[in-house]
Amino acid sequence: MMKDPLFSDIGSRLSARSGINELMEDLGEAVAGGHRIQMGGGNPAHIPESEALWRERWLEMGETPGQLESTLGDYDGPRGKIQFLEAFSEHLRNAFDWEIGPENLAVFSGSQTAMFLLFNLIGGQCGARRRRVVFPLLPDYIGYGDQAIDPGTFLGVPGAIELRGERGMKYRIDFDRLRLPEDTAMLCLSRPTNPTGNVVSDEEMRQLEVLAQKSDAYLVTDNAYGMPFPGVIHRPAAALWTPHTIHAFSLSKLGLPGTRTGILAAPAPIAAALARMNANLALANPSVGQALVTPLIRSGRLQALCREAIRPYYARRAAHAAATVKAALPSGMDFRLHENEGAFFLWLWLPELKVSASEAYMELKREGLLVIPGDRFTPGLREKWDHPGQCLRLSFGIPEDQVERGAAILGRVVPRLCRQIP
Repeated sequence: MMKDPLFSDIGSRLSARSGINELMEDLGEAVAGGHRIQMGGGNPAHIPESEALWRERWLEMGETPGQLESTLGDYDGPRGKIQFLEAFSEHLRNAFDWEIGPENLAVFSGSQTAMFLLFNLIGGQCGARRRRVVFPLLPDYIGYGDQAIDPGTFLGVPGAIELRGERGMKYRIDFDRLRLPEDTAMLCLSRPTNPTGNVVSDEEMRQLEVLAQKSDAYLVTDNAYGMPFPGVIHRPAAALWTPHTIHAFSLSKLGLPGTRTGILAAPAPIAAALARMNANLALANPSVGQALVTPLIRSGRLQALCREAIRPYYARRAAHAAATVKAALPSGMDFRLHENEGAFFLWLWLPELKVSASEAYMELKREGLLVIPGDRFTPGLREKWDHPGQCLRLSFGIPEDQVERGAAILGRVVPRLCRQIP
């Protein structure tokens, strides 16, 4: 019998169980027909208008001589399809007035892969010193947590909590607390924020850009749920483009997660270096997503889909989910929901939770509901912060009747896990 395999230090870290691993296993179970209600994963909703457009394009590709054959049968360059790079950079110039071209873009097998390469290109050990990646507003994306090859790379800063009304809340960047180390190489945040649905304000983004310039660091914005596609942002938000900014984009939340298409927009030397890394690791990247959307970007149909179908769909679903969860939880119970300004999650804060969020996750899972515990969303946290362990992320990308069934389970299970307030 063979002994247990001996992994390298890096292999052990990358193959260890993690929050993102747990999330994707739960998501896979639900997609495969599991009996639990999936309010944990970030799978996009099956929006009829989106799926009709993908079907139309797929049939069109099949009927155009050579197009499907080339898409499926030929490697692209490691930077991506040139037609896609040209169409996407042209859209960014027109929509946001960015001075950008194909040389500033690189495509990857999903934005998770793109961010892994970016973190380890710019952050980590650099000769005798370590260059750090700072997350200026925790909670932030679960998938960042284990992406640094050098485990000391990440530093996360807790957000300030702003209470709103009887049941609302919002995180703000705590600039009094945000002190960048001298070795800061990058500030990174998702916008809208995964997991909370927060949209960092334009003024906060400008302040972060100033800090990045002073530190000769990059400001990285992960737009997986935001601009330009799918554009699930419900408040005004501008998009910065300067020599110090890098943007990550994805086709997944348009309704195309299976195409695994992530894009980075960066200064040209950074984009070129990332393309070379991509060639070393993966030769090229998936072609199907790029081929599907390129003519839709050029014609404006993709922009119209986001504006007229996807964004309104999630706005309606956010209102329904928030009202359903509020109605399901006892009126005398202490809880708050983060204001949904984008993406497709509810962030539930339970200040009187008497068990950890991870224990609450397990109890809800036993009762047939999958959520994600809030303490998984703290990449780089170096200090004690109890607050995320009192929170749960709930996705409302599933059908409304499943949201209602999930909320009923929450209403039945969560009160017994909380201290009763006299």
